[in-house]
Amino acid sequence: MEPSILAPRKAARKIVASLPIDNLVIFDLETTGLSPTANDIIQIAAVRVTGEGVRHTEAFSTFVNPGYRIPAFIVQYTGITDAQVAPAPGIAEALAAFARFAGNGVLVAHNGRRFDTPFVAAACRKAGLRTRPAVYSDSIYLSKQMWPGVRGHAMDAMLSRLRLNTAGFRRHDARGDTGLLAEAVFHMWRALAPGCATLPVPTFEGVLPE
Repeated sequence: MEPSILAPRKAARKIVASLPIDNLVIFDLETTGLSPTANDIIQIAAVRVTGEGVRHTEAFSTFVNPGYRIPAFIVQYTGITDAQVAPAPGIAEALAAFARFAGNGVLVAHNGRRFDTPFVAAACRKAGLRTRPAVYSDSIYLSKQMWPGVRGHAMDAMLSRLRLNTAGFRRHDARGDTGLLAEAVFHMWRALAPGCATLPVPTFEGVLPE
């Protein structure tokens, strides 16, 4: 999900990775709204990216049953229906599976510092899950380094500047957005740090279930 209106960002502790970064976990969420406290996750998708490229065979995706009907405007925006989430796991099971897939990788989402990582943290709190630290970054920083001084770093603007082929990827579906973002992150990562030995953007500490 790529919201245009968000709550103010809470401060997150900036950290510096002590080891070379060669394992990025690109992820995206779809939710029932824009508030991490009032709304819930209905889809999680992720794919692994290393310095060698996007590992399409190392992907994760699941719908999440929020326990109530999905608002009509979210169904229209994402294409996700009540029938799709009805047999899906609840948030505790879904986040635990996502955490196992992510392992010790660095999480990356577009505008993730303001949207995706707060939703994960809030979901863990609401479900009463014990958590562990998880390093994350935000691909919007890569976009801003690629095109300094340029206004507008939304997903579509970034993809357009990179001239990536978006055919076969459905926007506003976490699986499609994750696939597109993974390609974009790899291209920008390689351009900004040719050896892909470091991630040339700030990283922060978030949480995932233990």
